[in-house]
Amino acid sequence: MASHLVWFRADLRVHDNLALAAACRSSEVEVLALFIAPVKQWQQHSMAPRQAAFLLSQLNALQQSLAKRGIPFIVKPVDDFAASIDAVREVCETHKVTALFYNYQYEFNERQRDAAVEKALSHITCQGFDDSVMLAPGSVMTGNHEMYKVFTPFKRAFLRRLREELPECVNPPGVRTKALPDKLEPITLDYPQQPFDTDLFAVDEKSALVRLQQFCQDNVEHYDTQRDFPAIDGTSRLSACLALGVLSPRQCLQALLKAHPDALEGKIGAVWLSELIWREFYRHLITYHPNLCKHRPFLGWTDNVQWSNDRAALVAWQQGNTGFPIVDAAMRQLNQTGWMHNRLRMIVASFLVKDLLIDWREGERYFMSQLIDGDLAANNGGWQWAASTGTDAAPYFRIFNPTTQGERFDSQGVFIRQWLPALVDVPTEAIHSPWTWADKEQITLDYPRPIVDHKQARNETLAAYDAARKLLLAQ
Repeated sequence: MASHLVWFRADLRVHDNLALAAACRSSEVEVLALFIAPVKQWQQHSMAPRQAAFLLSQLNALQQSLAKRGIPFIVKPVDDFAASIDAVREVCETHKVTALFYNYQYEFNERQRDAAVEKALSHITCQGFDDSVMLAPGSVMTGNHEMYKVFTPFKRAFLRRLREELPECVNPPGVRTKALPDKLEPITLDYPQQPFDTDLFAVDEKSALVRLQQFCQDNVEHYDTQRDFPAIDGTSRLSACLALGVLSPRQCLQALLKAHPDALEGKIGAVWLSELIWREFYRHLITYHPNLCKHRPFLGWTDNVQWSNDRAALVAWQQGNTGFPIVDAAMRQLNQTGWMHNRLRMIVASFLVKDLLIDWREGERYFMSQLIDGDLAANNGGWQWAASTGTDAAPYFRIFNPTTQGERFDSQGVFIRQWLPALVDVPTEAIHSPWTWADKEQITLDYPRPIVDHKQARNETLAAYDAARKLLLAQ
């Protein structure tokens, strides 16, 4: 009897899972599921303990979902990707697997691993699928058949493709022979974990789908006006589910269009759709520019920037002790919840790179060590955007003023007071520059003074980038 193996990775769901659906297409075959936990690889890439806890919750939920469909779930811990190859081969030999099904991952190491697996399993049919994207890398290209280097024309081309043909969602598999026992041994992971807030993040696929439907029906129409204000719960908070594949982007698209059919035409929902397309853009980019997975900037000349090695400033930023309230509140939100509002991600990234002149890779690495929604493509893309080292039409002299950003997006200081209790009693008109008020009133605050002068830092950063660019021109 034929035996199919589904290798789960960042696709932890039974609905709209292309590899799972393909493996289960025939009722005449036995289907097994596999998840490999490369613990040391996770450590090397600084996977956040909260993301590990979120991952574990999804794995246990997936095990139950598969069991109800009569599909056993094997979880194997290994050291790294190299050991993953042997683990897959061992499972295939033990269970006499005739075909392997998996969904593509686009990061460089993952692509190398998958190529090695297919080579090692030359006697077995291997089928891969573009599952974590709406449109496969290579399907949205310039007229010269090159990858777009700027988001806006990519988005226009992407929307044209969607209008021509929408990607469909596939149904979950039905029950195969009989369901497995209800009482299954809980899955465990030998990796540091921190509890995550189950009120903020879905604990399983079912609750993720409910959150998606509710957001598209009730909240997405206000997304464009509320998404930039961290004191308002105006975002979907589905990024963690997308990062681990608890939801697919196709499900997001279909749920959005069901609630707001004109989203493709720039009407209600178009701004959230644009954010989903940003996610696609960064995934397509790492496929065509694998150096992005190797801590290399997209714009090579920016490697000439002379970064500061001020470790004390880096630690102050990490701990939320810079003396700039909106930056510090954002970093404390990240440290305490594993998540940060998207507008704040841009503000704190700009501050680290453009005010402290610290290498963007330090920020990228720290974010991955904390984020419950850590995703290499999106995290790298966001940091390179903020650092002006990536694919963006704006020049390097785009520098956010952290004080005016706070005044604009948290004008009443509601978010700041939530995360900085030392500033609770500071009057609203002074909340973004509390020391100016405190010195005038001769009050001592249990809050650090600004560690940098923004105007001076801006000039120094512009000079550093300009010198790096001139160095390139001189070569």
